[in-house]
Amino acid sequence: MNKNICYLNSNDSTGLLGFGGSELLRLQGYNTMGNIQSFIDENSNRYIFLCLSYDLKNQIENLSSSNLDSLEFPNAVLWVPKCVVKIDGELLEIVQGVDNKDNIREAKSILATLFTSKQNQKKVIFHPGIDREEYLNSVKKLKKHIQRGDIYEVNFCQEYIAKNIDKQVVKGSYLNINNITKAPFSSYFKFDEYEVFCGSPERFMRRKGQKLLTQPIKGTSKRGFDTTEDTLLKTNLENDPKERSENIMIVDLMRNDLSKIAQKGSVKVEELCKIYSFKTVHQMISTVSCMLKPKLKFTDILNATFPMGSMTGAPKIRAMQLIEEHESFKRGLYSGSIGYIGPNGDFDLNVIIRTIIYNQNLKTLSCAVGSAITINSDPLKEYEECGIKIQKLLDGITG
Repeated sequence: MNKNICYLNSNDSTGLLGFGGSELLRLQGYNTMGNIQSFIDENSNRYIFLCLSYDLKNQIENLSSSNLDSLEFPNAVLWVPKCVVKIDGELLEIVQGVDNKDNIREAKSILATLFTSKQNQKKVIFHPGIDREEYLNSVKKLKKHIQRGDIYEVNFCQEYIAKNIDKQVVKGSYLNINNITKAPFSSYFKFDEYEVFCGSPERFMRRKGQKLLTQPIKGTSKRGFDTTEDTLLKTNLENDPKERSENIMIVDLMRNDLSKIAQKGSVKVEELCKIYSFKTVHQMISTVSCMLKPKLKFTDILNATFPMGSMTGAPKIRAMQLIEEHESFKRGLYSGSIGYIGPNGDFDLNVIIRTIIYNQNLKTLSCAVGSAITINSDPLKEYEECGIKIQKLLDGITG
């Protein structure tokens, strides 16, 4: 398989596959945002695939990250593939690179490998970074901040880690995880020592021309065992005042973020608290859009909106400060984004949730999970919600 590969899979028989080429930029530390824009400017009219770490926040606001870093993921990765293939059912169209049989054959080989099933003989054991009591105590402390009016909502996360994992163990993991999630923003990104297996249901942002759209998720319910139970769970989620309150808070935050870069009066809530059903969960999703001011660069948009409100809380900066104080790990790529920028400047970026990340050099697998904490949150129920979200995903490594 190629050294660098990115597969963006919409799970509707369409997708985008990039492979080959060495034009890959890893960014860490000072002036990351400036270097991101320089790389984009230098590669205009080409497809760029990218990973954006949550910790880019430190370049946007006066923030820092000093918690345990289990994966040492870069702040950002930008890559121009030698070949980009647009997938539509059985049709493979080369949209970047040489249009020949060899590249089509290579694309088919990569896809076949990604969708090859494998079961591990040995079960991979993930260990939580904090135990149940630590989690419950942290949520109680965060609720005190909410009671004092410091914040209205915060996304509190925990990390699960498996160590001493050989590369052979993770083979076949993308297929396993994708079969579990069947998510519209699924992705696989392999570069250098990293492999990312992402089953995200959430879009961060999409740009088409001058229109920018974001789709925050807040509110989760498990799927039912039969149609009757499933319908009941979906209805209960749709009418749950706590879940709706969480979602609306983030919608307000995103409206505020978009207003910084929007044409006057163009920010709209296109969908509010709509329920979408995925293979393992029901999710409450809202859609907010705007028309962009002219001549904005990619990093102008990023500076106004990143990280996404669904993974921080509100107010955003204070929420991020408390996240750093109460979480036990450095989020890295988790809560960040994978996506692409097209030759015309349009882009589509996901939210990195429901994701397992592997560092071959460190022989470490990481999977993080979180939930929104509000004044009405029950710490035990939040802990159980995290368990619902993550367990099947962890099983996906074993197959």
